[in-house]
Amino acid sequence: MTIPLAYNLRNLRVRKTSTIMTALGIGLTVSVLVMVLALVGGIRSAFKATGDPLNVLVTRQGSGSELASNFTRAQYQDLKFTPGIARTAAGEPMASLELVTVLNLESGDTPSGVNITLRGLSPPATELRKNLKIVQGRWFETGQREVVVGKLVAQRNPTAQLGKQIFFGRGNWTVVGIMDGGDSAVNSEIWADLNQTSGDLNRTEVLSSALVRAQDAATVPVLIKNLQSDQRLAVSARTEREYYDSQTSSGAPLLFMGIFISIIMAIGSSFAAMNTMYSSVARRAREIGTLRVLGFSRSSILTSFFIESLLLAVLGGLLGCLLVLPFNGVTTVVGNRMSTVAVNFRVTPLIMGVGVLFAVIMGGVGGLLPAGAAARKRILVALREM
Repeated sequence: MTIPLAYNLRNLRVRKTSTIMTALGIGLTVSVLVMVLALVGGIRSAFKATGDPLNVLVTRQGSGSELASNFTRAQYQDLKFTPGIARTAAGEPMASLELVTVLNLESGDTPSGVNITLRGLSPPATELRKNLKIVQGRWFETGQREVVVGKLVAQRNPTAQLGKQIFFGRGNWTVVGIMDGGDSAVNSEIWADLNQTSGDLNRTEVLSSALVRAQDAATVPVLIKNLQSDQRLAVSARTEREYYDSQTSSGAPLLFMGIFISIIMAIGSSFAAMNTMYSSVARRAREIGTLRVLGFSRSSILTSFFIESLLLAVLGGLLGCLLVLPFNGVTTVVGNRMSTVAVNFRVTPLIMGVGVLFAVIMGGVGGLLPAGAAARKRILVALREM
């Protein structure tokens, strides 16, 4: 004979103080895990949304990123004639030579400023990047000290507002536009004219990378092979998406630290749940004895107390998700001393499901021993206890 679920719900309601405190402890643990997963999800989403499957990013052989790459104009001139590169209506190769470096800009959150990626581009660059638009102002003009900033840069940096000036290189650069790249990392960058930027930074010959467009999907692997096998170039080539996927490694330390902290907190929360359930068993000794007299088996009592612990954990898991939900869509900055990327917390149903599952595991661990203790009580001993 099975003990009705209503019995467990009533007991949780009657012991509302201990129920709330235990659920809150579990909820705080779940909220830490969900926050970390939401942040890592935002990082992955930003980098995953960056890049076109037909675009191939070319850097110096052996370099892990554009910032660490030295790519020359001479290499670019040879690269443009590689078979497989798409052509414009005018017959020009769809390729962009680019310079990537970092600027330190004043931020409202960080008085010392944050490092923002500065990208100098040649004219074909905007054609190579889809889903990119100007939401305020206009594009920079070739040969002018003008910049276009990503929308997240403009939101977080008071010096990067439309019409204001940013100093780098040999003078002030005017912000003439704000761009929106959807969910991509473009929103965390500043763009300017390549020749003007390289001249101001004294990097006229040694730049960073080249972005080229393949003729079609079938040509992409062939183009990559052609580029990497050309001994004159000595370059590494991969699709733009593959490159940005590799950059999500910046989220690995955050994920590790978040899971580590969550596990430590989970141990404490499991003990709290265990203590709550042991107290419940002690207070309900006569109740347990009465259930045995009424014909309920030891296994039914064990199952009932275990389910009660799981219900307590689910309540805590839902509470933890509710605590984090207001942060969904909130923008924060992640990165290292070299560069930063503004990302949004993404609290998805899948992440909340993981949080609730984590809570259920805590409840199961914390409730198994007390449930066993309740099931092992002898009828006469239980009836004598107060």
